[in-house]
Amino acid sequence: MAATAEEENSGRKGIKSILDDLMPISFAIVGEPTNMHMAVAEKGSMVLDCVSTGRPGHAAREEGDNAIYKALKDIHWFSSYVFPIDSNLPNPVKMTVTQINAGIQHNIVPGECSFTIDIRFDHSYTEKEILNTIKNHTFCDTTLRPNVLTPSAIDLLHPLVRTGIAIGRKTYISPTSSDQGWLEMPSVKIGPGDSARSHSADEYIYLAEISDGITIYINLLESIFPYLVNDSSLDQQLYTSA
Repeated sequence: MAATAEEENSGRKGIKSILDDLMPISFAIVGEPTNMHMAVAEKGSMVLDCVSTGRPGHAAREEGDNAIYKALKDIHWFSSYVFPIDSNLPNPVKMTVTQINAGIQHNIVPGECSFTIDIRFDHSYTEKEILNTIKNHTFCDTTLRPNVLTPSAIDLLHPLVRTGIAIGRKTYISPTSSDQGWLEMPSVKIGPGDSARSHSADEYIYLAEISDGITIYINLLESIFPYLVNDSSLDQQLYTSA
């Protein structure tokens, strides 16, 4: 078991710093608020810092080139563009403007406007394809932050998933990202609490949810062994020696 920090900012001292010490790992359970149901896939995550450049001038005269107005055109594109996908499939890429900053005082036309884009994406598009699409449709300068989280998914026939379903857990595709993005082995995301409370004021979890979560975790781990024994894709030596 690993209890790690820096998940929210993809920090260097998070789970990446100890993965080599934990290996070998055949599969993983990532604790996130899922109401104790199983996220069998989740979107990747990357962050873009964008800058629209204009020309400063006096606000009382027809001077300058307002960087905010230029940024608004790109922000509208980010908010409305839909990446092409086959019908009946969920939106493969979600882009959200989460921060914006411009201007130095009320009577000066701003010469620069910076804003941040949070991007969530699935396996339908690669990081490079998303960035190329953005560059072909916008006029701002973009900088990709390091530590891009890749999308993840697990085979629905994996023993972990089959066990979860057998004990009454539902499966779903998670729109959020987590430390799963750093894991190369199969994994599911499951834990007590409601993801809708994340990043909200007075974020909370009920004690009953924690208690039920412990019971379900134990049930999941105790029930998995028959499925492991019959699965030829896993290293049986790991379990017989445990």
